Amino acid sequence: MMNGLSWKAWRHGRLREAFSSSVRFVFGFAGIMAVCWLMDWPNAITPLLLGVIASALSETDDSWRGRLLAQTIALCCFALMIFAVRLSLAHPASLMLVLAGAAFLLPLLGAVGDRYRAIASATLIMSLYAAMAIDAPASRPIMRGQEILLLSGAAWYGVISIAWSATFPKQPVDQNLARLFDALGTYLNLKSRLLEPVRGIDLEQLRLALAMHNGRVVDALNAAKESLVSRMNPTHAPEWLQAALHRYFIAQDLHERTSSSHEQYALLADAFFHSDVLYRCQRVLALLGNDCLAIAESIRTQENWSPNMATKRAIDDMEAAIARVEAPNAAICNKIDGEISDEGRARSKRALRALASNLGAMAEDISGLFQQGRPRPQSDTTLQDRQPRKLSDFRKRLCAQMSWRAPLMRHAIRLSIAVTAGFTLMLITGDTHGYWILLTIVFVCQPQYGATLTRLMERIGGTVLGLVIGWAILRLFPDELTQAALTVVAGVLFFMTRTTRYTWATAGITMLVLLSFNQVGDGYGLIVPRLLDTLAGSLIAGISVWLVLPSWHSRRLHQLAAETLRTQAQYLREVVAQYGGPGKQDNLPYRIARRDAHNADAALSGALTAASKEPGYVRRNVGAGTRFLVLSHTLLNYLSAMGAHRNADLKAADDVIVAAHCLQTVLEELAASLKTRLAMSATERPEELAALRGLMVHNENEAEFHRVLRAQLILALHLLPSLRATANELLRASRPRGGIQSHK
Repeated sequence: MMNGLSWKAWRHGRLREAFSSSVRFVFGFAGIMAVCWLMDWPNAITPLLLGVIASALSETDDSWRGRLLAQTIALCCFALMIFAVRLSLAHPASLMLVLAGAAFLLPLLGAVGDRYRAIASATLIMSLYAAMAIDAPASRPIMRGQEILLLSGAAWYGVISIAWSATFPKQPVDQNLARLFDALGTYLNLKSRLLEPVRGIDLEQLRLALAMHNGRVVDALNAAKESLVSRMNPTHAPEWLQAALHRYFIAQDLHERTSSSHEQYALLADAFFHSDVLYRCQRVLALLGNDCLAIAESIRTQENWSPNMATKRAIDDMEAAIARVEAPNAAICNKIDGEISDEGRARSKRALRALASNLGAMAEDISGLFQQGRPRPQSDTTLQDRQPRKLSDFRKRLCAQMSWRAPLMRHAIRLSIAVTAGFTLMLITGDTHGYWILLTIVFVCQPQYGATLTRLMERIGGTVLGLVIGWAILRLFPDELTQAALTVVAGVLFFMTRTTRYTWATAGITMLVLLSFNQVGDGYGLIVPRLLDTLAGSLIAGISVWLVLPSWHSRRLHQLAAETLRTQAQYLREVVAQYGGPGKQDNLPYRIARRDAHNADAALSGALTAASKEPGYVRRNVGAGTRFLVLSHTLLNYLSAMGAHRNADLKAADDVIVAAHCLQTVLEELAASLKTRLAMSATERPEELAALRGLMVHNENEAEFHRVLRAQLILALHLLPSLRATANELLRASRPRGGIQSHK
């Protein structure tokens, strides 16, 4: 029975993923403990483990070549900081300048890219580890040559990381793809709730939830793309990488199709209130979401996945229901307590047919996900590599942060001041373990106010939890060998949970500190200092992020809103260019425009989440920002529907081109007014009304796809007055004391 349960648990993809991700940490920590025990070097345990931790913190998702480069850079940075700390240790003022300077300069390197952000953060932490190990209290002597031990621990884990990347290059890619399809599955299930034909449903809240989750889908898409880019070989791509690239492109297409909206959902609910057709569509969408979740699990477990027959039957039932609605004598499109015009009925039926076509294409995409030889519509499979390659790229990214208004610069200044305050407190109190105050500041202090408060509470809670569990382990397992094994477990726990469950991660690192220090002294004597230093560091970090050049997201919402409209205008330009001529080609410019639009949408939703946690006196505009997000995300949905129905056989008519150009121009102008804080008139402009009148002209011989394109542009143009009014409201709520100017 137990063997069966164990095998069933092992087959669960998430468990296998967690285990495979933790194996290299087990090797890193267990190797150190084994060598120190065999060589009888208990005093070397702590600096070696600290080196392993710092090296692991510098690790990013990369190929073995990229990891080799990153590890070389990290070791050089570690060596420079360790010996800088060693040289300045005899002079507290010099050491304070070194640490404060590192706290200012190193975060700025995060502007270069994720790889360098991780290296910079790990280097700052290594400088504090070096000070803690070298400047040990006389009562707790540590083996000489701590600098070499710290670097040896870092190099040891670097070797493991490089070997792991070379041996299992496919694993991180699969993990990122699994997370992507998980996010897509949830997104599809959330989207299906909009199709429920129930009166009184709060569509705005559903749209807001969808917009917020869209940010997670975009993050997952970006992570999968970077994972693929780092492993692309210009001369030859292995078969598994081609298959992963195929799945990534399908996920992109699914995201665009899922983001599509073909009509106002309230109108559809009224038009088909007496029919089960929307329930049929909702069921198909929910089943497609479940298919994505099942695909994610199959990628994790490396098992074959076959299309769900229930989805195929649901699509057949949906088509039958639509055929009944479209029958000439169908009398089901009547509203109970009012009337729908003939135009409203026609709009609803066109939208329903477009929705069904979109759902059918999504099902076809999903069914062909594991067919590696299946041709893709796009011929351009190039992925944009955003990593800096030239010195000019590095310089450009760093110069962009060289302003006190830049959030990263403000964070660097804030962190250096907080480290200086923590170091001063350590000197005043004579705290022999005072470097824990600085470590707490570095781990807790985040660029965002809300993120800092969350991390602060998790750090305190995790420290208390880790101290309680660590004390219990010391009492229950006095044997040093058992404690050494549990030290490895604590270290693995830290790295497994540090990005998802920071409370448990803090508990793990706290237990590691108690158990490793107990190998060479009295672990019980560290309990109170660890708790007090954590409280002190958390207090300093909290005060700093509140008072020292705070980066309030509430005051940047108008800039992010401007970026959403600017990128959507560019997306619209790329979409319309593909109607006729080449037709649907997911080439690099199109995919960049689409990704930029979704990235801007995700940035706005993320900023609103951060702004909602800020003090009340600075978040007066969160309500207006939320309403703007709902409208801008709705507009993105309409544009995505145009992108989903791109057709080589359909050349856009002149009036459609004029309307699209008008919409694009208005979006760019509204983006410029938001960026410069110039309010615009909320009334419709003559060219908008003219574009709408042109789109309303019907042609009985017009292709169905052409009608869909017209309908999407009409929906988008109708949003413009509301967008302008909400943008003006956002500007008024976030205006400086001088107010905002009017622009006509």
